[in-house]
Amino acid sequence: MKFRALIALAILSVIPAESVAQRKPADGPLRPIEGNPRWFQDGTGKAVYLAGSHTWQSLQDNGLLMREGSGNPPPVFDFASYLDFLARHNHNFFRLWRWETTKWTDSYTGNAVKYCRPHPWLRSGPGVAADGEPKFDLTRFDMEYFGRLHSRLQAARDRGIYAAVMLFEGWEMQFTDGWQHHPFHEANNVNGIEADPDGDGKGLEYNTLQDTPMGRRVLELQEAYVRKVIDTVDDLENVLYEVCNEAHTGSTSWQYHMIRFVKECESKKARQHPVGMTFQYKGGTNAVLYESPADWISPNPGDPARDYRVNPCSDCTTKVVVNDTDHLWGHTGGDNIWVWKSFMRGLNVLFMEELLPSPTWQDSARMAMGQVRRYAEKVDLAAMTPQDNLSATSYCLAARGREYLVFQSDKGEFNVDLRDAQGTFAVEWLDVNADRVISAKPVQGQAQRTFTTPFPGPAVLHIRLAK
Repeated sequence: MKFRALIALAILSVIPAESVAQRKPADGPLRPIEGNPRWFQDGTGKAVYLAGSHTWQSLQDNGLLMREGSGNPPPVFDFASYLDFLARHNHNFFRLWRWETTKWTDSYTGNAVKYCRPHPWLRSGPGVAADGEPKFDLTRFDMEYFGRLHSRLQAARDRGIYAAVMLFEGWEMQFTDGWQHHPFHEANNVNGIEADPDGDGKGLEYNTLQDTPMGRRVLELQEAYVRKVIDTVDDLENVLYEVCNEAHTGSTSWQYHMIRFVKECESKKARQHPVGMTFQYKGGTNAVLYESPADWISPNPGDPARDYRVNPCSDCTTKVVVNDTDHLWGHTGGDNIWVWKSFMRGLNVLFMEELLPSPTWQDSARMAMGQVRRYAEKVDLAAMTPQDNLSATSYCLAARGREYLVFQSDKGEFNVDLRDAQGTFAVEWLDVNADRVISAKPVQGQAQRTFTTPFPGPAVLHIRLAK
């Protein structure tokens, strides 16, 4: 199909020339490291750094979401090539997106009509929904959806890649006309379910707790769906959960409830997977994420002094942070400088993209995510914490006295404080733009040491106690 060919062409146009060794299957489930909870560890106790590109078609088919209409049925996404793309860039994480409505238009593509399939419930009828297809039966699950969910996660696991399973999606209810085609709109199901009690055509109440007979019925059906997801993927080690993408600010209590519900369901199972909460758009606050019962979070930029885009915050929360361009810029920002700054401040990273030929700054982000993963496996990551005051650059990860990573965003001279470090230290540089490693002369500890980048552009300095 045309879409498959376009995706393959796009992937071939951006992958680096060097190959990446075949990875071992992902181990898990992941859990925060006790004593250093900014990082996850896998089932063996090894620290795992998460970094990768994600796109809207990773689970359901919906065409080029931000570019054009999709047609009905929408073209099939080439998931195998997408995994190849991630592996070639040395990425190990993505979001498995879920879209809830079957048909919608939005301003991004001049109100072109988009379709999406499959969905969690059978379209058995009787009766016809607003999109012209049979109505949903919200008490019967569609095994095509759940079979695809499991098979794609399993394929990712076998490539050493972790995935955040998105349970609900809140952006489309606020910024498209999709509610008229949502399964929980009464016109589209055979169960008499209407999750838009005020009839304003948005359905925002769907992502809130409603203490009414209908509200309780909606919640029961949502919980039944979540249980089905958990039962479907419980055997897989590479799973994380994300409650809802960019739900409205009134969704806080509902999201907290769903986080606790997932944890309660999994408490009776052999595996417990991390549960995440991502930023509420528009108008949310990062404090809601910090105070949540979630294991991991994705913030928005925050205030200027602690801006997750330009000056990522290393001490705002004790949770695992996945710094995702989706909640910082949408799909119009993020480069190698941002990737390395985030890593040095103890943050995992995700990059939202369209998998199309792209500007250099996007290519630099893809390459840098592979670089930080390489260094995350090279250093003793479990012992590394942000130590901003050890370098004039203010971007330093360190296990004091043993190992240091310092990021310098431009050519220059800077100091690293090794006064409490004894012994001889091996030194190497990474030329971030060229992805080239350069060895340098060893240095002695017990002093402030001055380093000058040996090439123009951003640089990473790795200092390790010599054996």
